[in-house]
Amino acid sequence: QVQLVQSGGGLVQAGDSLRLSCTASGDSFSSYTMGWFRQTTGNEREFVAVIRASGGHTYYGDPVKGRFTVSRDNSKKTVYLQMNNLKPEDTANYYCAAGRPILSAIRNPEMFHSWGQGTQVTVSS
Repeated sequence: QVQLVQSGGGLVQAGDSLRLSCTASGDSFSSYTMGWFRQTTGNEREFVAVIRASGGHTYYGDPVKGRFTVSRDNSKKTVYLQMNNLKPEDTANYYCAAGRPILSAIRNPEMFHSWGQGTQVTVSS
């Protein structure tokens, strides 16, 4: 498995931008599909975005389409989540994850076996 360490996040105002980073240790980073999920208290983990290992295809949750961009730099073993035009409803604890899910389950957090420590994003109105 891979160890993931997140950075970024914080308190911003509506309309601002933030970039989250997630750096892996260990081998085979380039072979993992990397996902971003978010969670608020009392709710299940919500799919945000994912970037596949092969080809780098990306998929997004409907609430963030057109505002968030996921990317990866395999040479740095890092995946990024660029978040633009943030809204108060984006407030959550954000997690990166690594796994090898099949395409039909790529939005399912249970398909990811390694998780970052989480980072809080708070968007004020």
